Amino acid sequence: MMSDTTRRKLKAALLSVFTSGFLTALKLLVGLQSGSVGVLSESLHSGTDLLAGCIALFSVTTSDRPPDKEHPYGHGKLESLASLLEGGLILLGAFWVGREAWQHLLHPATLHPATTDALAVMALSTLSDFGASAYLKRTAQKTDSPVLAADALHLFSDALASATVLIGLILVRLTGWYRLDSLLGLAIVSWIILTAFKLWWEAFQLLMDTRLPEQEEAAIRRILEADSRVLGYHKLRTRKMGSRRDADVHVQIEDECSLVEAHALTEELEDRIRAALPSIHINIHIEPYHMEIAHQRSAHQQDEERALQQQYLRLEAETNRTKE
Repeated sequence: MMSDTTRRKLKAALLSVFTSGFLTALKLLVGLQSGSVGVLSESLHSGTDLLAGCIALFSVTTSDRPPDKEHPYGHGKLESLASLLEGGLILLGAFWVGREAWQHLLHPATLHPATTDALAVMALSTLSDFGASAYLKRTAQKTDSPVLAADALHLFSDALASATVLIGLILVRLTGWYRLDSLLGLAIVSWIILTAFKLWWEAFQLLMDTRLPEQEEAAIRRILEADSRVLGYHKLRTRKMGSRRDADVHVQIEDECSLVEAHALTEELEDRIRAALPSIHINIHIEPYHMEIAHQRSAHQQDEERALQQQYLRLEAETNRTKE
């Protein structure tokens, strides 16, 4: 059965696909009729939005699948991979808009007068993309979905590009100065490129199993330290895959605790951590406190003795070489 989180993601992804598909067809039709190269380039940009929306739709329907035999840790990294691909599509869209803006800057006479249809479709595109982007951004925050956050940025970049084309067409119609449209377009393209690289960096960090944010790890530490039965803990490791969090930690308790008591404590701690951090998979390894301390001291002492012995052998070898 589909979870509420997955249902929200799916609804947002479908909205993205529908919005981008409708605007791509409309811009292409009006661009061909009016002869506006700016509108035609925007139809290509919206086409990349449509492809990105399809990627997001596929991602949200597969990344939340439960773990299986071949993927025991689940499919959450698929969202990060989709975010990387969307970053590439954002750069592709920026390339097209920047190329057209540069060509128009060099050859302003090739621009056609802005038609009423062209102005209307760019105004509709701007409003639709801004609205869809805001909805996707809210959904991404609620569901902690990297791919929806990427799609929201993608639509936002398209909205800015559409707004730039709209402003340019209006100014061209009022002043006849075609180069202003191109200058605005190049400024927006620069912002889009920075957005794409920021998206790539965030997705790359998730793929590299970067630890959870400090405030989230601090929440786990507070829960462990608040329980008097926990005498110590170490080896806390965390990571994030899509909207799923993973954490494991070694918790030390009294040596005399029974297996049943240790298991009950583990369940309590895991429930508290899951309540504090939604979508987290926590694994707690229980250790006897005094026995573990004795083991650590013994192991470290042996390591120190071994290191001193190796240092002595190195010094003796250097002394013998000097004598020779």
